[in-house]
Amino acid sequence: MARTARERIDSDPISSEVYEALATEISALDGCELQEKASSFHVAHGRAFLGIHPRRGGLLINIVLDRQLESARVHRAERVSANRWHNEIILHGRREIETELRTWINEAYSHTA
Repeated sequence: MARTARERIDSDPISSEVYEALATEISALDGCELQEKASSFHVAHGRAFLGIHPRRGGLLINIVLDRQLESARVHRAERVSANRWHNEIILHGRREIETELRTWINEAYSHTA
């Protein structure tokens, strides 16, 4: 039986720790809604700007921006429309949630409603 995103995160101590730290950062953004999907979470403010996908030993986050991020931290970047990029970053620990990542999340948030 397939497990939900929440069950997958809760069953892995590292994923759970990273998720809690990320949730704290997101809670500081006004008017965000956490939407639980079958295998992930979307964070929306008018529209989704952040995807949170459980992985063994961490989380894959998808930051939706109008540009491709230029960083060694980017696992994969995909142009999904003329003005939208999905930038994937894998987080293996709460210490990886730092100034650079916060800046990208805030940038994605600022492009929403």
